[in-house]
Amino acid sequence: MISGYVKNNQMARAQELFEEMPMRDIVSWNTMLSGFHKGANPEKVYMIFLEMLRLSLRPTEFTFSTVVRALISTRFSVLITQLHGRIICSALNLDFYVGSALMRAYTDLRDVEGMRRVFEEISLKEVSAWNALILGFMDIGLINESQRAFDMMPVRNVVSWTILVNGYINNGRLDKARLKFDMMTEKNVFSWTTMINGYVQYGKFFDALQLFVSMLRLGPYPNHFTLSSVLEACAGSSSLMLGNQVHSCILKSGTPRDVILLTSLVDMYAKCGDIEAAHCIFESMPKKNVASWNSIIGGYARHGIATRALQEFERMTNVGVKPDKITFINVLSACGHGGLVEEGERQFADMDMKYGIQAEKEHYACMVDLFGKAGQLEKAEKLIKEMPFKPDVVIWGALLGACGLYSCSELGEFSAKELASLEQDHPAVYTMLSKIHGNKDVWDSVKLSRKQKAFSWVDSSCTI
Repeated sequence: MISGYVKNNQMARAQELFEEMPMRDIVSWNTMLSGFHKGANPEKVYMIFLEMLRLSLRPTEFTFSTVVRALISTRFSVLITQLHGRIICSALNLDFYVGSALMRAYTDLRDVEGMRRVFEEISLKEVSAWNALILGFMDIGLINESQRAFDMMPVRNVVSWTILVNGYINNGRLDKARLKFDMMTEKNVFSWTTMINGYVQYGKFFDALQLFVSMLRLGPYPNHFTLSSVLEACAGSSSLMLGNQVHSCILKSGTPRDVILLTSLVDMYAKCGDIEAAHCIFESMPKKNVASWNSIIGGYARHGIATRALQEFERMTNVGVKPDKITFINVLSACGHGGLVEEGERQFADMDMKYGIQAEKEHYACMVDLFGKAGQLEKAEKLIKEMPFKPDVVIWGALLGACGLYSCSELGEFSAKELASLEQDHPAVYTMLSKIHGNKDVWDSVKLSRKQKAFSWVDSSCTI
């Protein structure tokens, strides 16, 4: 009964039943620990584990594995070394499950010696233990250590190779990742997907698409994660024709069209310019999450259909889906495209007041762009001064663009100076200053701006 409640996320009912039990064995305690771990409640896991120890119950390997995993990346992670010591004192064989949990915990603490110590203590060092060690080193950024561990492995499997490839990708070394990928004698769908997704992650969309074509010719049939990454590559490269072909593959193959894959299709069609197709797929979705709504709202915003984007946002909130930070970037962007200043101000205020979402730099940039396009430069300048953090290149660029649009020389020069201090030789600085001064007939300043642009390389590459 307790296990049934746990599986259905009814932990309050499970705990009531647990407390009524006249006799509790280790299985019932472990079930409760597992349930609170699943429900992301580390404090409850800690309290139940303490109660177990006070009752002199002997924890099993499953107990320790569950507790260690539950405490990772929480305020209780300081107890990991104590748990490690108790495991040793319990005279338990450090099997893979407990060992991998401890290595994961020491990785989170960035304790390399702790990781090595646990690896040496594992009773049977099968390939899974080696994989956990390689993964730990990669997560900390110790690429050379990870490669050395990989080279020392007595036996490697496709998982080992995929971990290594993914590690190089996560550390920004795509060429090395591709080299290791090409060296693999055996590849599965996860290996192909990892490499394709790596290219997408770093904006190398055409490389991702070329690899996908090779996968269709040489490898296993792609799964929905692969297809989702490929659709993202199509969106990033505006490859509508290939996106259509991928969509056809999905329909013909009978690949399960879950919310992730359908959202990717909506996003692809919206970014490739076919907003009607994006809308049709969105409406056909039996289940929509916040990412799905963000895709269609963002699609309408990018196409300048502001009223439709706001209608979808209202529909989203009416059906009970809570917006996130990305939702409001899309909503504020839509207001900017549609010149809806008052609506933008209302939505910006509602972020915190109504939904408890703190505005970030991207939201302020949208508001500066909104005020700038409407010619309300004083409001844009005031908002920048009131920001709780230092403006970045995007925000100063938005203000400078508005100054160029309305030929505001004084504020434009100030924005250009701030922008140049963050990023030297930013092309917008000279282009917009030339436009501002040109519109004001200040041709001497225009010549100076253009001369600065033409010879800006002198400052960085020549010395006298």
